[in-house]
Amino acid sequence: MKQSILTRYRVMAYITAVWLLVFTVAIVLKYGFDTGDTMVISQIHGLLFIVYVVFAFDLGSKAKWSFGKLLWVLAAGCIPVASFFVEPKITREVQPLTVRDETAPVKA
Repeated sequence: MKQSILTRYRVMAYITAVWLLVFTVAIVLKYGFDTGDTMVISQIHGLLFIVYVVFAFDLGSKAKWSFGKLLWVLAAGCIPVASFFVEPKITREVQPLTVRDETAPVKA
């Protein structure tokens, strides 16, 4: 498996997690304090989550995860702060399966 597959999953896991936190704060402000709107934030998070699902599914299929494990990783994108704990664990598990991309430039 190429390193880039793991890298893009990791990037999207963190981006999705941050936007989910922003969305959670916006929901609390909207319904708890009757301020703000969540429409734009929810749409951005929704689009980012779709990309996260695609990248997580790609990583899971290449790493030959069971369906249950894939669902566990996808659920981490729905629970605030869960991705911050799940992503490092997945990275440690998948890192030995990766090979260096042949097209990547070599740094001296």
